[in-house]
Amino acid sequence: MGGCEACLLKRCCCCGSLRTGTLVAGAGAIILSIITIIIIALTMCGIINFQFRMIVLDSILPELAIQIILIVNLCLTIILSILLIVGTIKRNFYLMMPWVVLGGMLIIGLLVSVIVTSIHFYSKNTPNDNFNGTLWLILGLITFVVYTYMWLVSFSFFYQVWQEAKRGAYTKDPFRRRY
Repeated sequence: MGGCEACLLKRCCCCGSLRTGTLVAGAGAIILSIITIIIIALTMCGIINFQFRMIVLDSILPELAIQIILIVNLCLTIILSILLIVGTIKRNFYLMMPWVVLGGMLIIGLLVSVIVTSIHFYSKNTPNDNFNGTLWLILGLITFVVYTYMWLVSFSFFYQVWQEAKRGAYTKDPFRRRY
């Protein structure tokens, strides 16, 4: 990780510690996953009408299979977020690593999803769909920026803990470490 020190953050939101920001990112991922699972379950029961779409699998799989895949994915996100929180509290970079790696891949997936969904709305070329495409693009890019920032906070703390572990037990601060 030679040249990545320049992109690392020192604080979260200019006043919070990286540790706190990482805990907030993990808790936020858990909360959003639970809310999404509830929405999917309500859709499966027929209580609300919401359509979930996947870029590649829509034409191959039925809607129920897509909903089950999303629920499994969200359950794995909850497990990885719990590992991130435990790893942050215990300062164990091995527990944090799966969330950091998956989060880095999801950044690319989120950006592609926002762009493809916006193009899908624009291609219908009706006034309502043009509005939906613009709204999706704006809100999606805001979500992308916030998600990328929270991932960068978590990655910065992960890198800090990794550097401490690399130095060894005898070179760490003897008392309470800085967060």
